[in-house]
Amino acid sequence: MKRLLGATAAAVLTLAGGLALTAPATAADCPSGHFCAWTDANFDGQRTNWSGDDGWWEGSIPDADSSWANHGLSGPGIKDHVKVYESAWQGGAMTICLAPGEEVGYDANANDRGDSHTWTMGC
Repeated sequence: MKRLLGATAAAVLTLAGGLALTAPATAADCPSGHFCAWTDANFDGQRTNWSGDDGWWEGSIPDADSSWANHGLSGPGIKDHVKVYESAWQGGAMTICLAPGEEVGYDANANDRGDSHTWTMGC
């Protein structure tokens, strides 16, 4: 009986350890409920964050975005994906789309192209 309990405990610990290894690590300093963009790769430089849509980025971030994080809230019926666009008022091409919890340290295709964003139901 002791042997069976020991084997079961070892299996549970192994499974728990495996689950811990697959949990996503949060590298980006972005408030919960927000979408963040940084002027430099790997979540460095000037950070700007939003909790809602923004049709016209202002300040240091327009056409200077190099890394992104979606720390928005997620749940049934909640717009939890973020689409970034190359022109104001969600115009032009979409440069990048982030799923809930997604962090992108650099993307050559989206780099220095963002001017606006919107929260959506999907990418």
